[in-house]
Amino acid sequence: MLVKFDSHVGSFSMFGETAETLLHMMGHSGTIPSAILAEDIPAALARLEQAVADAPDPPEADDDDEDREKKSPVSLRQRAFPLIELLRRAAEGGHSVTWSKA
Repeated sequence: MLVKFDSHVGSFSMFGETAETLLHMMGHSGTIPSAILAEDIPAALARLEQAVADAPDPPEADDDDEDREKKSPVSLRQRAFPLIELLRRAAEGGHSVTWSKA
């Protein structure tokens, strides 16, 4: 499943499992479809940023591994980046953010 995040300031899609994890980190129930109102974004954004900062980094691939780029896992911080940026822009513009199955 893909989840599409949408606002007047932009939109993007991500895998459902990651989206649900990030929604829970924001303090949301994880319900899809749903939304967050503009006035609630700053608090949710702060919770998400703190949770992502506290999340452990994935283990690194061995330096001598020829396929290091293929095997290096993507960190939660990297996966959260588009949502954090969308929430920041939405908060600055006073816009809500919605999400639904894509």
